[in-house]
Amino acid sequence: MEEASVNPVQADLYPSRQASAPRWQERLDPVLHRHDLDNAPIAAELLERFERDGYLVLPNVFSAAEVAVFRRELERMLADAAVVASGKTIQEPDSGAVRSVFDIHRDNPLFARVACDERIAGIARFILGGDLYVHQSRLNFKPGFAGQEFYWHSDFETWHVEDGMPRMRALSCSILLTDNLPHNGPLLLLPGSHRHFIHCVGATPDNHYAQSLRRQEVGVPDQASLSELAGRHGIVSATAPAGSVVLFDCNVMHGSNGNITPDARSNLFYVYNHVGNAVQAPFCEQAPRPPFVAERRDFRALDIQPQRYS
Repeated sequence: MEEASVNPVQADLYPSRQASAPRWQERLDPVLHRHDLDNAPIAAELLERFERDGYLVLPNVFSAAEVAVFRRELERMLADAAVVASGKTIQEPDSGAVRSVFDIHRDNPLFARVACDERIAGIARFILGGDLYVHQSRLNFKPGFAGQEFYWHSDFETWHVEDGMPRMRALSCSILLTDNLPHNGPLLLLPGSHRHFIHCVGATPDNHYAQSLRRQEVGVPDQASLSELAGRHGIVSATAPAGSVVLFDCNVMHGSNGNITPDARSNLFYVYNHVGNAVQAPFCEQAPRPPFVAERRDFRALDIQPQRYS
């Protein structure tokens, strides 16, 4: 593996968890880093929507046959005691059900290929304006009856403070492996909220990642700011059939409700970061999160190619 990038150390342009009261800040970075939309891998109006709203739902990107391949591998992993017992598997805080399996782009050959699939990574490369690497990857599960909520948050706030990601030049890609329905805890977003950074209150505890991946309580916005954002922008649910893709900006405010229905929800999740935005020392007083949560080992650009699965 390569050592970490030698990108110059950047100043803390988005300080958070440092003051006694929350504060709003205008975003300093573009959302869409390329504007030659005639050369884009998807329609220009879709990219303009992403820039405006901070997210995009692309229906039926992957076929039913491909989703079936992914789900078979998912079930195999869940049945593998070594995977479940690994330090890269996070369990629900109450039921003990598997919540996430991290580092799938490194540990699993199939899901490593998916990370490089031009149908998703090619779009991310255009939005981010150049070569990219996987900052984080995981399988997410929200089991029926036992899947708990994930509170409102901006991913960038955590990636910046705890991982040392300097700028807002990253995005998330969720490949839906089950139908995401209004009742089974789909992703909730505040469209347009990515235009502001909310400085959160509360110091970062030691080894915060272990608790935050199960139930995040530090690095979450205050209720007054959430109410203001929701009043300005409204709340939307990213509902779509299996095989669809949800792309969302690193700073858009999002969360999800618990799942008290029989209908489980699962997805493949990749975070793409521009190679020029590789992480440095965290913007807090704690040690960085482990590499399986936030890539610190290899910032080489992905080899993005057409992929098919059978």
